[in-house]
Amino acid sequence: MGEYEINKVEMSGNLKGIIPPTVTPLLSNGELDKKATERLTKHLLDGGVHGFFILGTTGEISSLKPSIKKELISLTCRLVDRAVPVIVGITHTALDSSLKFAKVAKENGADYVVAAPPFFFPLDQQDLLAYYKRLADLSPLPLFLYNFPAMTKCSIEPDTVEELSKHDNIVGIKDSSGNGVYFQNLLSIKRANPEFKVFVGPEELLVQSVYSGADGAVAGGANIFPSLYVKLYEAVIAGDKEKINRIQPIIMEISRKIYACSGKSSSYLSGIKESLYYLGICESNICLPMLSVDNATKEQIRHNLEKIIFKIKTLG
Repeated sequence: MGEYEINKVEMSGNLKGIIPPTVTPLLSNGELDKKATERLTKHLLDGGVHGFFILGTTGEISSLKPSIKKELISLTCRLVDRAVPVIVGITHTALDSSLKFAKVAKENGADYVVAAPPFFFPLDQQDLLAYYKRLADLSPLPLFLYNFPAMTKCSIEPDTVEELSKHDNIVGIKDSSGNGVYFQNLLSIKRANPEFKVFVGPEELLVQSVYSGADGAVAGGANIFPSLYVKLYEAVIAGDKEKINRIQPIIMEISRKIYACSGKSSSYLSGIKESLYYLGICESNICLPMLSVDNATKEQIRHNLEKIIFKIKTLG
C-alpha cells in the first residue's frame, strides 16, 4: 500500500473517532468491484477516518454471497495495511457461520468483529446473553455488540449489555437504535467500565453522543465526505462550538436530502452509492433483494449533492 503513503500504526485498542460503515462496491454482475474498493479505501484514508467497519448494514452483509464477503475482508485488510483498525461484520442467523467469518477476519489481519443479534427468530434477553457469550468465547477476535432493533426484531437491553460488557472478549457496542434514553444507559455502563467502547450509529446524534462520553460514530455519510465527519468529531472533542454550528446543519442536510431521497427501503443505501458514483468512486449497484431508486430520484440526489459540496467548500 505504499502508493497511499500511510504510516503503519500499532493497534493499541484505543479505538475512537469516525469509523465509516463502508459500502460494498459491486459490479453490474453482482461481483465485488476490486478497483472501486481500492478507490474507496484511499478516499477514506485520505479523509482521515479512524477506522473501517466493513460488512455492516451499509455494506449489505445480509445480501452478499460468502465469496464476496471473504474477498472484501481480504482486500480491505490488505489495502488498509494496519493504518487504522478494521472491524468486520459477522452477523448471521447461524453461530457457526459467524465464527467462520471471524476466522477469516483474523487470518487476514482484521482487529475486531461485530455482530448484531441473529435476525429471524424473535429473541429474548436470556437468548441474547447465551448467544453472545458463546460467540465471544469462540471468537478469535474481540467482539463488538451491534444493537439495531429495526433490523433484528429485538433490542440488546441495557442490563444485558452490562452483563456482556464484563466478558473479556466483548469490547464495546454500536447502537443504531436512535433511542436517546437507551444510549444514555449505555454511557452509564461505560462510566462504570471506561474500557468498554460505545459508538453511535445515527450520525445526526454524533455531537450530543460524543459530548456525553461516546467514543465516536459509525457514520454512513463518512463514505461520501470522510473529512467533514472527522472535522465535526474533532470540533466536538475541542469544544469548538462555532465549527460545530457550521458543520452540523450540513450533516442534517445529508440525512434529509441524500438518505431520505425516496420512500423506497433502499433510499439510504442508494443515496450513499449514487453520491459515490457521482464522485467517481464506485458504481451505484446494490444487491438484491433491494432495488435501486428510479432515474428521477437519482438525478435529485446528484442535484442535492452538488449543493452540499458547494456548502462544504465554503467552510474552508
